Amino acid sequence: MQKIYPNAAAALDGLLFDGMFIAAGGFGLCGIPELLLAAIKDAGTKDLTFASNNAGVDDFGIGILLQTRQVKKMISSYVGENAEFMRQYLSGELELEFNPQGTLAERMRAGGCGIPGFYTKTGVGTVIAEGKDHKDFNGETYIMEEGIFADLAIVKAWKADETGNLIFRKTARNFNPPAAMCGKVCIVEVEEIVPTGSLDPDHIHLPGIYVHRIIQGDHEKRIEQRTTRPAA
Repeated sequence: MQKIYPNAAAALDGLLFDGMFIAAGGFGLCGIPELLLAAIKDAGTKDLTFASNNAGVDDFGIGILLQTRQVKKMISSYVGENAEFMRQYLSGELELEFNPQGTLAERMRAGGCGIPGFYTKTGVGTVIAEGKDHKDFNGETYIMEEGIFADLAIVKAWKADETGNLIFRKTARNFNPPAAMCGKVCIVEVEEIVPTGSLDPDHIHLPGIYVHRIIQGDHEKRIEQRTTRPAA
C-alpha cells in the first residue's frame, strides 16, 4: 500500500465532505497538523465538527477555519487564546462540547480500540455529567463517556517510515497518538520520512497500521506564549 503523498491537498483528495467529523492532534500550537488544516481551509469544506484539545489561536491552527466559518462544533478541553472562538460561541454561531483533557484523550483512544463507551469519575457532580448515564462501582459514582469515532484523523509527527510507523517529539506525543487511532482514515504530516526498517521498533510510538496517508513538509512551529526577561 502506497502511503506517501506529495502534499496536503493530494492526501486529502476524495476524503473531505461537508458536515464531517475530524479528530485533530496537538496541544496548544505544539504538534498541530498545520499543513493539513491549511489545506482543509483552501478546500472550503464546511459545517465541520472537530475533536481537538483546543482550537488554536485566531490566525493559526483550527483558528484559521473559525475565521472562515467552516467549523460548526468543537469538542475540546481548552478554548482560551482565541478571540474569534469566544465571539462565535457567545453569539450562538458555534457549538461547544467541553471535555476534561484526560476524558477527551481517553474518548479518542477508546474509539481507536473499538470501545464504544467507558465509565469515569471525572466530571461527576458537575455540568459535564448532565444527561449522562451514572453507575456505581464499589460505592463510588461514575459517568459514562462515549468513544470518539471520527471520519478523519489529522496528526503531526516528527518521523515516519514508509509504512507509517511514527515517532513523536516531547509534548507533540500527547493528543496525536489517540487522535490518530480514532479516525476511519488517518493522515499524518511529518518532518522526515525514512526508509522502512530504519526506525528502532522500541522507539515507535504509533504503529503504521493506524496510518493511511503520509506527507512531508516544512512547519512553522509557532510558539503560543513567548515569555522573555530584559537583558541584564
